[in-house]
Amino acid sequence: MGQRRHWTPLWLAHRPGRRGLGVWLALCVAWVAMASLPALAACGGQVRLTQPVEFSAQELAGFRAMAPLRVLPLDAPPMARHDTQDGYSGIGVDVWCFITERLGLRYEIIQRRDLSIAEKIRLVQEGQADVLLPLSANSERAARGIFTRPFYESHYAVIARKDWRPEIRGLADLAPYRVGVLKGVASESLLKAVMASDRLVVIDDVTSEALFQALRDGRIDVAVFSKAVFEEKRYQHEYFDLAVVHTLHDAPRVYGFYFHASPRNQQIVQAFDRYLAVLDVSGAVAEHEDGERQFIQRYVIQRSWHLVVLTAGAGALVLVVVLAALLYRYRRLARLLAASNEHILQQQQALQAVNQDLERQSQTDGLTGLANRRQFDHALLREHARQQRTGAPLSLLMVDLDHFKHVNDRYGHAIGDDYLRAVARVLNTSVTRATDLAARYGGEEFVCLLPETAATDAQMLAERIRQGVSSMALPNELASPPHLTLSIGVATLLGGKTDAAQLLAQADEQLYAAKHAGRDRVHAVVLR
Repeated sequence: MGQRRHWTPLWLAHRPGRRGLGVWLALCVAWVAMASLPALAACGGQVRLTQPVEFSAQELAGFRAMAPLRVLPLDAPPMARHDTQDGYSGIGVDVWCFITERLGLRYEIIQRRDLSIAEKIRLVQEGQADVLLPLSANSERAARGIFTRPFYESHYAVIARKDWRPEIRGLADLAPYRVGVLKGVASESLLKAVMASDRLVVIDDVTSEALFQALRDGRIDVAVFSKAVFEEKRYQHEYFDLAVVHTLHDAPRVYGFYFHASPRNQQIVQAFDRYLAVLDVSGAVAEHEDGERQFIQRYVIQRSWHLVVLTAGAGALVLVVVLAALLYRYRRLARLLAASNEHILQQQQALQAVNQDLERQSQTDGLTGLANRRQFDHALLREHARQQRTGAPLSLLMVDLDHFKHVNDRYGHAIGDDYLRAVARVLNTSVTRATDLAARYGGEEFVCLLPETAATDAQMLAERIRQGVSSMALPNELASPPHLTLSIGVATLLGGKTDAAQLLAQADEQLYAAKHAGRDRVHAVVLR
């Protein structure tokens, strides 16, 4: 059921005689039942690979032979949106269709829109369903299920009544207010960590209408809710007395697919992660993030025609006048909306370009062009968590330039900077996998993070980097031989309870062991 099914009505394909009327009616009933099955809309066309992903014929045959996955979709635009005609569509749906089609995985949609998010999560954790499509990740959910690599990030919004504008600039500013949140959403645990229990109102509601009604009635001061979903519900349910007063950029929602913890699903998650590591979803994001504009247009049209129906009984003359007025109003609104959308689009594009540049600068070392300490620290925590979940080896290289102080003292800091850039080029050409990360750790120290890399492979890579720098023969009289050399410490985590900080400390310890042994060498340790 990965693509939309189109059924031909049986009464058009066959005209029964009187004798076969009973059989014909039974077939019609069966067709109605089949046509009502939930489905995913045709999807995946806006997703592309940045580099090939290879699986063996045996691996693909294994995926095709698996029993169908039981999929519980969430109605959470723009990741997944339910449409009564087309089933489900959205960014997450596009990604799901793209990957499952290439792996040959079969699946069936479990249509349970009567369940809350908390209830759907529980069904997956208990094994009554295989996967939630999609779900934002947090540590509590990760402890009882398996998340794929994330592929989309959004934010929560703080929503209040339009007649009241609280001073809120971050999570900490919510403490004095009565804050409402839906039971089971990721923000519930986030808010519990920063707020007193008597100020947090947890509302158990499938549709979220009870949350917004509590806000309107004054039983809560503000609500924390998905910004994208609220913008659509605002026009669907005419919540024009409510508005977004702040976007919680300090608490991003990171989306992936959430699987029941089983050996089979662990294998599927690993396959998904291989695709997600090299997947470009920008086309799907651009297509589905304009849901607000679409719903505004639909609202204007629906409201205009509703007024036409209400005034139709006043007579033909009145009807003509009303239609002309509505047409003029609609065209005026359409022009204003088009101009507003164009202006918003230009602002969004400019802001996106600035944000992308700022994000790149915030995660990139200005001298070498490698990842900086901030990006490395985030990557280390993420890959360590994945290693603890999957058991795959995780290797870390700590690299230091030998006698680098002498280079700066003897040749000057400008030449020293040239040496650092030269070492960075060697790291860039040596650390080539999309999942790996080379970064400047600070001063003359560099690090290389190598997920799913065995100890022997990590040590071979370290030796290749050491030889690559040595072969450049950059002058350094204190070294032996008298050119720039490296000392490298390697730590490989295979299992156990070693945390990310301990892994880093072990790599650093091996680096100093290489220094004490005479420099220009590699020392390694395996942590079990």
